[in-house]
Amino acid sequence: MAEAAVVPVRKASRWNQRTLAPWLFLAPGLFMFIVYVIWPIAESITLSFYDWDGLYNAEGQFTGTYVGLGNYSELMTDPAFETSLWNNLKWLVLYMLALPIGLFIAIFLNQTVTGIRLYKSLFFFPFVISQVVVGLIFAWFYAPGFGPVYLLIEWMTGQGIAILADPDLATYGVIAAGLWPQIAYVMILYLTGLNNVAPDQIEAARLDGAKGWRMLWYVVLPQLRPATFIAVIVTVIGALRSFDLVSIMTAGNPWGETRVLSYYMYEKALGEYGFRMGYGAAIAVVLFAIMMVFISGFIWKMWRDEKER
Repeated sequence: MAEAAVVPVRKASRWNQRTLAPWLFLAPGLFMFIVYVIWPIAESITLSFYDWDGLYNAEGQFTGTYVGLGNYSELMTDPAFETSLWNNLKWLVLYMLALPIGLFIAIFLNQTVTGIRLYKSLFFFPFVISQVVVGLIFAWFYAPGFGPVYLLIEWMTGQGIAILADPDLATYGVIAAGLWPQIAYVMILYLTGLNNVAPDQIEAARLDGAKGWRMLWYVVLPQLRPATFIAVIVTVIGALRSFDLVSIMTAGNPWGETRVLSYYMYEKALGEYGFRMGYGAAIAVVLFAIMMVFISGFIWKMWRDEKER
């Protein structure tokens, strides 16, 4: 009887260890995620329903006024918000060029030829420098009178163009600056993925006569799905949070034509003529919603593809 009683106790103890151990290891990360991600998101959503200047009264009490959906209804008629939204969509569409370009550079660098380490170092360089430095470099490239891009256009057309001062071209000039390090980031992700491609599948495909585009499409790309998933996520996030380059290169000018949602949020909430915390929070919520739509859609597609396999 005693032995029979010991067995259930041991099983229960073993079950408790298997159940509790993962949660104990996850607890620190979950705590940080809740405190620094979930809680700020919830606070931003709540704040977006208030009109608040960011200040408390002498007793430390919140002084905001509840306006319901007033901030969101104002956004619908705000031309600066419309410009920022369209610019973010431009960033999002053009940033996707980083995926195919990064993939082909990674395929080129994934070879064993003389000097390939030097080439890898050159392509890694944009990834290791800060966005501020990238912005300053490209601002110099576009500088009227002496910038290399300005001089090249002047040599080709007879008249230089001050790209960052042109309302029609400034946004694309900033996006080009952002693409430089983003391509390097995507390239690193695909290089890591190419190292995990199964050599036996490559050899089997070669024996079946596959090569070139067919080899890439049917053999290599399916094995790069995890790398593609991460690349799409970081590219979408990078496109939608494009604050630093806009701040460094144009500060939203000329005439606000290069504003994006993150920079407009900063202007309204923390800028010199802002201090509309509730309105800035509403912009942040819209930006977060757009980000979640794209990321959730891609996650769902990846899950459906994996389920069909």
